[in-house]
Amino acid sequence: MGDQLLISLCSPTLAGLKTGNLFTVDIDDRESFNKEVRDFNYRFAKKGLRMIPVKYYEKRVLVYVYRPDFLKRDFANKEVCKVLKEKGYSYSNADLCVAELAKHLRQDSKFPHEIGLFLGYPVTDVLGFMKSPDEGVKYTGFWKVYGDTKSALETFDKYKKVTEIYSTAHRNGVPLEQLTVVC
Repeated sequence: MGDQLLISLCSPTLAGLKTGNLFTVDIDDRESFNKEVRDFNYRFAKKGLRMIPVKYYEKRVLVYVYRPDFLKRDFANKEVCKVLKEKGYSYSNADLCVAELAKHLRQDSKFPHEIGLFLGYPVTDVLGFMKSPDEGVKYTGFWKVYGDTKSALETFDKYKKVTEIYSTAHRNGVPLEQLTVVC
């Protein structure tokens, strides 16, 4: 998994604008990929980033790149805690919640809709999606918006802009470590 792929998939998180990103990548073997994950975590721990493979498939893996401090901040919200508690998470411990999310992803046949809370999506939008993925949608961008469209559109624009800036800078020789902010 190259740095350019991480930039195209995770720039808002790398820039400290977003809690996390979730994406799937093709892998040749688990052992090599796990080494890449360890290398990433070693390179970016001081920047406040963590990478975790949350579900393996035969030749692919679902990866969660996130900022643990942002996740703890997000999970301090009472509405978020309520949703996580209702879904059976240990909502008072963000690290444990990530492990529980990985367990849900591995064991449940349905994709857990509360995953938006792990990505920094507004709780109103996550709840709207959980209630009905198709009813009440005001806009679809990086996520489905059920609440504040104006704020979401501003956020989407920031995400697009930072991805463009990071991609251009990296193509021009700026290393990923230099692009990633400390939060």
